[in-house]
Amino acid sequence: MKKLITLFAFLACFLGAKAVEIDDFKVDYTEKGKSTIGWKADMIQDDWITADEDGLHLFNPEVTEHFYDYQLWIFNGADLEVDVNYTVKIVAKVSDGEATVRCRVGDWNGGIAGDVIVNSTDYKEYTLEGKATVASSGLLVQFGDYVGTVSFKSVTITHDGKVERPVEWIELLTNGNAETPWTDAQKSIKFNDTDNNYTICAWSKEKGVNLNDDNGSDPFVATIVEDPTDPTNHVFLCDGQPATTEGDASAWDNQFWIEAPRQIKAGEQVKIHFRYMASEAANTNTQIHHQTPSDYMHWQAINDVAFTTEWQTYDQVVTWPSGGDDKGWSIAFNLNAQNKNAVKFYFDDLSIQEMKLDRGLYVAAANTKTGDDYDFDNATEFVYDADLAAYVATVGTAGKQDTWVNQVMISTVRGNDKMFKANTIKMSSGTIDGTEDAWLNFTDGSNAKTDLPAAGVWRIAVDTENNQANFLLIEGEELVVKEPVDIVTNTTEFVINAVERDWKPADNDGNPVEEGIGTGQPWDNQFWIAANRDLKKDEVTVIKFKYKSSVDARTSTQDHKMGDDGKPCTYMHWDAIGDVNFAAGDWVDFEKEFKVPGDADGMRSITFNMAEIKGACDYYIKDVQWFLKYDEVGKTMENLINAEGTENFYIKIGAGTAPYQYGTDPETDGINSVVTNNNASAVIYNLAGQRVDNGYKGIVVKSGKKVMMK
Repeated sequence: MKKLITLFAFLACFLGAKAVEIDDFKVDYTEKGKSTIGWKADMIQDDWITADEDGLHLFNPEVTEHFYDYQLWIFNGADLEVDVNYTVKIVAKVSDGEATVRCRVGDWNGGIAGDVIVNSTDYKEYTLEGKATVASSGLLVQFGDYVGTVSFKSVTITHDGKVERPVEWIELLTNGNAETPWTDAQKSIKFNDTDNNYTICAWSKEKGVNLNDDNGSDPFVATIVEDPTDPTNHVFLCDGQPATTEGDASAWDNQFWIEAPRQIKAGEQVKIHFRYMASEAANTNTQIHHQTPSDYMHWQAINDVAFTTEWQTYDQVVTWPSGGDDKGWSIAFNLNAQNKNAVKFYFDDLSIQEMKLDRGLYVAAANTKTGDDYDFDNATEFVYDADLAAYVATVGTAGKQDTWVNQVMISTVRGNDKMFKANTIKMSSGTIDGTEDAWLNFTDGSNAKTDLPAAGVWRIAVDTENNQANFLLIEGEELVVKEPVDIVTNTTEFVINAVERDWKPADNDGNPVEEGIGTGQPWDNQFWIAANRDLKKDEVTVIKFKYKSSVDARTSTQDHKMGDDGKPCTYMHWDAIGDVNFAAGDWVDFEKEFKVPGDADGMRSITFNMAEIKGACDYYIKDVQWFLKYDEVGKTMENLINAEGTENFYIKIGAGTAPYQYGTDPETDGINSVVTNNNASAVIYNLAGQRVDNGYKGIVVKSGKKVMMK
């Protein structure tokens, strides 16, 4: 009989107890060896990475041109919470001298970053502290300016907080152990049959099998076979065929899916478990797909999975990542990321478990003025009121000013803090005026907080049929209702004299025509429109401006953060307002509604990459408006830029230069890139398998490796 993972995770919980140090993640390299290594720079040879009972050892034979030329992820999958402060404890040593190890705990776009000066030939503990910006985090290390070996014994991530009460886990999948043969009716279910495909927990795609009208291979219900190591056991098989598709798209010639019977929301915690083995060693990539297997949603699910010829077990609590439209249902394995041979991939004991939680409507409240924080464990449950035809709850106690609140979070679950926040609702339109007349529309929104216009006692009514909510002030401070304001226009005329981009010609297949010529990058010349504050996921804004240029030119746009120095810095998302096609001639009006994507939560600026073309070009932009969308024409609840001055506008001219405020003298310090991979000769594919050009932004597959293109 198979032994599935336990249903309980016992976490000691003392409600109301003071903060204690919580261990969130730990990797012990004396046990794990190099199995946790993820992406590494192409220059790092396999035999430079070794492991033994003493730890993980990374060797660098010579100083590289840039310190970030030698970089790799030494683990992935640390399950953190966005906006929580963490301490990262790194136990490391060097073979000789002193190494400055640049570290980032997060992903390509953000995280807890800092330098660790490893200066001992014996293991010592070094620490980093900072606020997490992404939930599923890894550790990127860079030390190309050190010659020798940097060794790691362990990495531990902790935070100060309360230990949550015990969690009970409930299995979502049926027949995950493959012991019940599929019926003929189940075998006949089509992968795109959304009325039935969610009932199948395992799907497979094998190149040349189950051909469609385009001569491609469609997924099908995964085959159940005897375990090659145990004839009394049954397992799922993807009988991988040779991966012969041209270019890096061969990575998904053969695929396997573990599908949940429902959508899993971004930010939701689930426990993932499966066993895996292959006929040959093979490193595989994972993605999140929509309900239909092969319908790509997000580039990363549970990081890379390295198959061997022995059974291994994956068992981890995962925070479902944000991306796309957050309607992920399945974990997709791209089985030919490296090994292109005909390989048999075996899966067993598939399990996706959800937390057993109170389900309904619940509200937790806080007072940001007094510092009273949320108590999610004791969130108030809504009760149905037939007269209002809505569910009603009251926060704060009449006659007790010390219970007044000015901010709430409303969720559909209770029983775990992260899950409460992952299942909140977000007010999407309307103004809270404290009366019974103002009903606001709402949508799903992870970690959504609703600010109230006064601290007090509030009655909240939620109409789940029409997705509307009302906030009635019972007693409290004098109500200050925010009124809509006129939209402002910054009439400054911005002239960006973009210089010629150093270019490498290529043929239609991406192969270089000339050698020894620099490639340049689309972001060698840039212009930023920066908001007055960080923007939140799903905020809907409107951007308007007039534009023209000296020659016809295409610019791409991205979303960026602002650094501690108040300047644009970290890339967040590959697409902001789409491409803007400038043309010589008269002024042209641009207007677009821009909704902040999940991957850009906390963004500040819209970035124009003005080196998409080779030649020099003068770009002109004026009459800029950027404001929150509002129903009344000419009005907004908030202007995101100032009416005068250039504090919201930044510029960068030429490769290797730093951004500076428009109209001021440029600074001379350069820009250090986390990742540089300027090989323009390779054919590039996005993680959905579509071929893209060198101007594509985001994670791509290039020369068989995942890299970030900015």
